[in-house]
Amino acid sequence: DSAKKDIVFLLDGSDGTRNGFPAMLDFVERVYGRDAEVHFYLNTYTTREDIVDSVRGLRHRGGRPLNTGAALQYVRDNVFTNSSGSRRLQGVPQMLILLNGGRSFDNVDTPASALKQQGIFVIGIGTRSSDIRELQKISYDPSLALSVSEFTDLPGIQEQLSSAMNTVVVRATPMTPTKKPVGRDVVFLLDGSDGTRSGFPAMRDFVQRVVETLSVDDNKDRVSVVQYSRDPAVQFYLNTYTTKGEILDTVRGLRHKGGRPLNTGAALQYLRDNVFTASAGSRRLEGVPQVLILLCGGKSFDSVDAPASALKQLGVLIFAIGTRSSDSRELQNISHDPSTALSVSEFTDLPKSPTVLVDSAKKDIVFLLDGSDGTRNGFPAMLDFVERVVEKLNVGENNDRVSVVQYGRDAEVHFYLNTYTTREDIVDSVRGLRHRGGRPLNTGAALQYVRDNVFTNSSGSRRLQGVPQMLILLNGGRSFDNVDTPASALKQQGIFVIGIGTRSSDIRELQKISYDPSLALSVSEFTDLPGIQEQLSSLKMSQIFCPLVEKKPVGRDVVFLLDGSDGTRSGFPAMRDFVQRVVETLSVDDNKDRVSVVQYSRDPAVQFYLNTYTTKGEILDTVRGLRHKGGRPLNTGAALQYLRDNVFTASAGSRRLEGVPQVLILLCGGKSFDSVDAPASALKQLGVLIFAIGTRSSDSREELQKISYDPSLALSVSEFTDLPGIQEQLSSAMNTVVVRATSGQPPVGRDVVFLLDGSDGTRSGFPAMRDFVQRVVETLSVDDNKDRVSVVQYSRDPAVQFYLNTYTTKGEILDTVRGLRHKGGRPLNTGAALQYLRDNVFTASAGSRRLEGVPQVLILLCGGKSFDSVDAPASALKQLGVLIFAIGTRSSDSRELQNISHDPSTALSVSEFTDLPSVQQQLQSSVEAVVIDVTPESPTVLVDSAKKDIVFLLDGSDGTRNGFPAMLDFVERVVEKLNVGENNDRVSVVQYGRDAEVHFYLNTYTTREDIVDSVRGLRHRGGRPLNTGAALQYVRDNVFTNSSGSRRLQGVPQMLILLNGGRSFDNVDTPASALKQQGIFVIGIGTRSSDIRELQKISYDPSLALSVSEFTDPPRHPRTALLCNEHSGSEGHAHDTNGNW
Repeated sequence: DSAKKDIVFLLDGSDGTRNGFPAMLDFVERVYGRDAEVHFYLNTYTTREDIVDSVRGLRHRGGRPLNTGAALQYVRDNVFTNSSGSRRLQGVPQMLILLNGGRSFDNVDTPASALKQQGIFVIGIGTRSSDIRELQKISYDPSLALSVSEFTDLPGIQEQLSSAMNTVVVRATPMTPTKKPVGRDVVFLLDGSDGTRSGFPAMRDFVQRVVETLSVDDNKDRVSVVQYSRDPAVQFYLNTYTTKGEILDTVRGLRHKGGRPLNTGAALQYLRDNVFTASAGSRRLEGVPQVLILLCGGKSFDSVDAPASALKQLGVLIFAIGTRSSDSRELQNISHDPSTALSVSEFTDLPKSPTVLVDSAKKDIVFLLDGSDGTRNGFPAMLDFVERVVEKLNVGENNDRVSVVQYGRDAEVHFYLNTYTTREDIVDSVRGLRHRGGRPLNTGAALQYVRDNVFTNSSGSRRLQGVPQMLILLNGGRSFDNVDTPASALKQQGIFVIGIGTRSSDIRELQKISYDPSLALSVSEFTDLPGIQEQLSSLKMSQIFCPLVEKKPVGRDVVFLLDGSDGTRSGFPAMRDFVQRVVETLSVDDNKDRVSVVQYSRDPAVQFYLNTYTTKGEILDTVRGLRHKGGRPLNTGAALQYLRDNVFTASAGSRRLEGVPQVLILLCGGKSFDSVDAPASALKQLGVLIFAIGTRSSDSREELQKISYDPSLALSVSEFTDLPGIQEQLSSAMNTVVVRATSGQPPVGRDVVFLLDGSDGTRSGFPAMRDFVQRVVETLSVDDNKDRVSVVQYSRDPAVQFYLNTYTTKGEILDTVRGLRHKGGRPLNTGAALQYLRDNVFTASAGSRRLEGVPQVLILLCGGKSFDSVDAPASALKQLGVLIFAIGTRSSDSRELQNISHDPSTALSVSEFTDLPSVQQQLQSSVEAVVIDVTPESPTVLVDSAKKDIVFLLDGSDGTRNGFPAMLDFVERVVEKLNVGENNDRVSVVQYGRDAEVHFYLNTYTTREDIVDSVRGLRHRGGRPLNTGAALQYVRDNVFTNSSGSRRLQGVPQMLILLNGGRSFDNVDTPASALKQQGIFVIGIGTRSSDIRELQKISYDPSLALSVSEFTDPPRHPRTALLCNEHSGSEGHAHDTNGNW
């Protein structure tokens, strides 16, 4: 409403503006328009005359230095407030006009950004003595920083100012007028209080259905979900996920929060302050519409008015949906418009299908027809259906494109998306189709085939240009093979699949295949197809784009946690210098490294986040200006927890999920008042590499070792002033550890991808390539799921022949490889193919086990020089840890192959592809050597089998009371066979139920007698529930450590023997995998009450999960017997390739 605005003038009255001050006052006086009713400065005056009188009477204050930052903060906190007469919450535009005559002595960044975040429209006017960059930072938009040479020239910019003022009033939700907003930022706020327990699944489904209609993958729409009861909990922020698949996965896994009372007001306020913000991914300041969908099942305990109004003030469109238990008036108050407050009697009645807008200007449609023996009679009706659908399309090269594929045992393309450009040609071709016959019906393979060979650039698909992709499947029976992976791969590519079946089809299978279960349609016979044609053409389809490819940054995210408590006052300047010196060594300006600094005492205070600054200069400036916080006691545990929850997160700029190493450097001057164990262990579980640096006076060495990623990373100085002395040590440690950030367990197998040059130049050599792949596959262990294989062929663009998870037997792989056809095409784009592998093949969804620590191997067979650049994509693959072996011919560019290879020495060359057999042996030994290399922490390091560290983890819960003496007896018998001693075997015993308790550590006893005595004296603890997951995590963090006597870092084999009598109450997956990743050899022994699957997960290898019916039965498994035999000889390895000891 441009009839009113609140205007605050902020005048620089420092020593430097004494002469210009009268001109400033004169300017203020002239700014007032004719009819403005002024609600101004502490609501003192209500008439123009009073204001002008007051302005004329102002005296210059003088004083220095000039603290513009503090002044901006002051007006935000004291002037733009309700009590001072500001009408911001009623939607009246807020303006601040700053007249400034010099550079600020203090920092203006935070207060300027706080004003913008409140929607205050700041115009900065300076003179030639001002810092124009500073004014641009302060102004709402850099273009609003105006400049005059002297304040006496102010009248000259008055025109400019008033047009700026009018613009802002017009765009009450300030937007950059030039940018058309793309997409929306959608936040769901879900009532997770006690009252919605039964309705929660329906809410979750509703969120999923709405998300299905959004365009997430092309970064148009962003989504966040927050659940609340007494207080809010963010499930994920607007910038946490960039693909629809990730969002849907997370939404499916949401658990009901519970709790009371229901504080809707507090939750709305929280969203305003923490979710609709740039750091949490909101693009409000870029003009992207902000949408909030509230699902609420009751009346709020607190008031919703002010927070709802504050959100509306930000321009958020709120849609509130309630049930009959909600307060409809409250929902109307909250909603953007009372008419948008919806109500259902129960959450299960939530609308089923949110409508979506589509671009029906063009689409790519593929028909996949079941031509197996079972559809012989119905086939003419299928063709008739295809014809009728095509008749309705607007066929043309730049309009709709159509392809038809028929399948039975395998698939055959009748024509591609770019074969025909007219409706007549398509209809003629369809009329001439013959039924193929054949069995069995392999729908899975056919779906995979169309994904890899039809929905591709070279076959005419325009998926990458954003044209909607549709697959219409006509199917007459249940598939003989599995459809899950290929169906999910199609959805992941954003292909809109509609499955149409008959009564012989499996409706569940069709629902799985279809983009949405509601798109699985059914007829009793194919002759009834005309009846569903109407249904099909009225379907709403969302326009689907492919995910944007983001390059993974190299580098690190480094967080400094500084002890700012009373005890470090004198050492604080030295800490600050240390941070500066470390930052100097980082690569910030090219977005490699990111830095955050947090200071703490009783509680933590973030000085800046990982995404606050993008240049080294800004970071160093801020660090120089850090002030000591003070306060006590010192709560290091709470600070570590805070970092885990608020700093090592995507919204705060952490790139952990993109695989960037996360480093925490703690500078701490005393012992923590609270416990550090759980939070430190939680950070390590996230994969954060923690370096803890303390002073000798702090008496906290043991605590620092606990906190550190590895006890050897706990460094110590006598005073903080000695920090420069350990800087060298720290940076070399950082480099070493970052290298092995993702070193995992001894690899169980490998994921091997072959990338074959299928361009025109390799036609004659292709059979030799195929043979080579076959011979290498023959040497792999595929059938026991050790090794996985994928083959990709490329020329201008890549085509996946099969993924790492397509086949599970060597026979299937060899059959497919034998049948490979040369692709043809040019030019040869090796760079694009490598990038494609990184983004689409070395991924969990395509079967890669990279995140589980399985070595990733790429074998490239290439017969020419690449037309595009290979450097960045090759380096991105290496960054993922992929070991690349490049093999070329004399037509290849040997330097290019060396660039691509994991190591230039692994780039092999043959004069013709027919000579490949000669390099096979060389390749195989290279692969094996490197795979051993790549896991430096694993027991494949040469180990000394003369000694081992053995930890027994005993289930002491209520369920094992009777069996407990037999467990102790077992431990005793194993220990009797060991060669116990400080430099021989070491033993520890831990008992657990609800939680774990160490009876003795690996370095407590050094004789067999002491251990046996201690074991005989153990008492059964009892307790429930049985938390095996927590116990595994506990032994990893507290027993397999340097300080507890573990010699893991010296290469001594580490063993954990678990005796377990029941199923775990908590989840064992993450802790079990963390133990394996540390190379700890776990053997799980259970009874008939145990969950054998769980034991297999926990054990180092499923074959090491042993079972007895009762603990009184001694295990008769040969591997356990081996444990009880003394080692003879000192062979280099503690176990052979099968995991036998």
